[in-house]
Amino acid sequence: MFHVKQNDQLDQLQRLVERWNPRINLVSRADVADLRQRHIEDSAQLLPLLPAGDGPAADLGSGAGFPGLVLAILTTRPWHLVEVDRRKAAFLATAAGELGLDHVRIHVARIEDVVLPPLAVVTARALAPLPELLAHAARLLAPEGVALFPKGRSVQDELTAARAGWHMTAEEFPSRTNGASTILRISGIRRAGP
Repeated sequence: MFHVKQNDQLDQLQRLVERWNPRINLVSRADVADLRQRHIEDSAQLLPLLPAGDGPAADLGSGAGFPGLVLAILTTRPWHLVEVDRRKAAFLATAAGELGLDHVRIHVARIEDVVLPPLAVVTARALAPLPELLAHAARLLAPEGVALFPKGRSVQDELTAARAGWHMTAEEFPSRTNGASTILRISGIRRAGP
């Protein structure tokens, strides 16, 4: 599915997470045993949903780099990983360096405060309810930009809550790694009302 180099980098990312996890809790202990499926493959399934081109992308609340580092391994577009926790940001910087990902920039900042170029793509995984994610995406995306948000069982409730305050085009894709999850691909995000 991936090139040999990409597979090697994904394996290396897995080893880095396993090595750092006992010190800074990047993923839950239960997830470490199933890291490849639960986090790496789960992140990689966003690849075909990315818009064409090489416009800049950002992963908000990047944590252990899922999906940001995985998608940076699989693409050449510039990636901005936004993480407020300095220890997790140190992991992201170390991982990007060891993986040779020169097109990745780490931003140690709150999402509300980060300054980025207009983005083609915004991703966030297990970060916040959809209405909050849309506020971040609306501020950061270029006019034709797309947001990719993996969501769990409450996806329909989150969409209902979001539509009370936002206009958007939301496409739903079933997760290939978790039958209870849905990936939202959202464009045309703007606030509802006057």
